[in-house]
Amino acid sequence: MKQRKNLGIWMDHTNAHLIEYTSDGVKNQELNNDLSHQDMQAHLQQAEHTAHNKEQQQQANFYNKIADVMEQYHHVLLFGPTDAKKELMNVLKDNHKFENIHMVAETTDKMTRPQMNAYVLDYFKKH
Repeated sequence: MKQRKNLGIWMDHTNAHLIEYTSDGVKNQELNNDLSHQDMQAHLQQAEHTAHNKEQQQQANFYNKIADVMEQYHHVLLFGPTDAKKELMNVLKDNHKFENIHMVAETTDKMTRPQMNAYVLDYFKKH
C-alpha cells in the first residue's frame, strides 16, 4: 500500500514554513515571498496601480512556489495568522492538479518553529 504523504504549511503573505509529517517525525523547509522591504518601499513611491499589480504578481509567484511543493502530497494542512492560507486555497480550487489533495485551513497565532512542528505532529496523529 502506498504511504500517504502529509504536509503542514504555516504561512503568512511573506513566509511559508513547510513541515512534512513522516513516520520518523518532521522535515522542515522554508519558502519566502520575493517581495522584500525595499520592494515595498519602492512600491510606495510608484503609482499606486502599478505597485498593486507588481505586488499581486509577486504574491501569485509565491503561491505558485508553494503549490509546486504541495503537488507531491495527499493531505495538506494550511495554518497561520493571516488570510494567506485561504487565498492560496482559492487560487488552487479550480486547478485539477489539486482535486485529489485534501486541504484544510486553520487559523493560528504566530508560532516558533518547535510550536509549528508540534502542531503538525499533533494534527496528523489525530487524522
